[in-house]
Amino acid sequence: MVVKRDVNSSRLDFTAKAGWLYYIAGNSQDEIAHKLGVSRQTAQRLVSRAVSQGLIKIRLDHAVGDCMELGARLSARYGLKFVEVIPSDPQVQTATAGLAQAAAAEIERRLASEKPLVIAIGTGHTLKAAIEEMVPFDAPHHKIVSLTGNITREGSVWFYNVVFKMADLITAKCFPMPVPVIASSQQERATLHSQPGIRQTLGLAARADVAFVGVGDIGPQGALFIDGFIAKDELALLQKAGAVGEIVGWTFDKEGKLIKGITNDRVASAPIPSCDRTLVIGVAKGERKLPALHGALRGRLINGLITDAVTAEKLLM
Repeated sequence: MVVKRDVNSSRLDFTAKAGWLYYIAGNSQDEIAHKLGVSRQTAQRLVSRAVSQGLIKIRLDHAVGDCMELGARLSARYGLKFVEVIPSDPQVQTATAGLAQAAAAEIERRLASEKPLVIAIGTGHTLKAAIEEMVPFDAPHHKIVSLTGNITREGSVWFYNVVFKMADLITAKCFPMPVPVIASSQQERATLHSQPGIRQTLGLAARADVAFVGVGDIGPQGALFIDGFIAKDELALLQKAGAVGEIVGWTFDKEGKLIKGITNDRVASAPIPSCDRTLVIGVAKGERKLPALHGALRGRLINGLITDAVTAEKLLM
């Protein structure tokens, strides 16, 4: 069962963030407005409300305060442009709990921008759950592009594809990637990528303003293997080559360097957007994802992160 976000709780979280930014991090109200994506007047009201609601005392009396401190440390450690750390709930062990809601809120915030944006979307369990949290949105001035192939080895549409679900919710131009995640050969990939429609999608992906991607592990429970995109022998070869994680099908090692050959020479998904051009936000949490997250952060495959407090603490060790 998907738990819908509590509106009052979300508002309190937002107020607490404003209070932390002003009273603890020393941001001006203009800086708070920019970071939270609100007007200066709204930022001023949020800061005042943080005091009136008793959130600001000697310290920020809210779990968000600890999360924002962790986020600031992560940003400093890895040079991140965006960090969202959510409280951890030890009673809830699912991979998407809390994370899906946080990702949904950030996607909605980007969609609310009046500036036309190219928003690139990966796929997977967490991002699918995030889209299911969203409400219908009228944003015809934006373009939404899929980074990941949508077709399984057997030719069916991948259940955890995201862009089609977004197209049902968002009034915007959506550009799918109607190719397999991993092609059967380099020649097949070259043929697919030569098609005019695919070339257009690849071009849009390369110049995305913001991208939301899952960060997967290379193991027997990893999506790449569980969902049938790589075989058992390929999994073993990737592990032997030092692969620890994958983003939109591209595998990488503990330093964030892409693995040579094996499956990377057949990945039909778009290349991971460059962090020099795009804000690439990784969405992941949990012990199993730690090696992949470490690699993605070290190699600057991502420059944004949505995770939980426990994972954040371990990434700082």
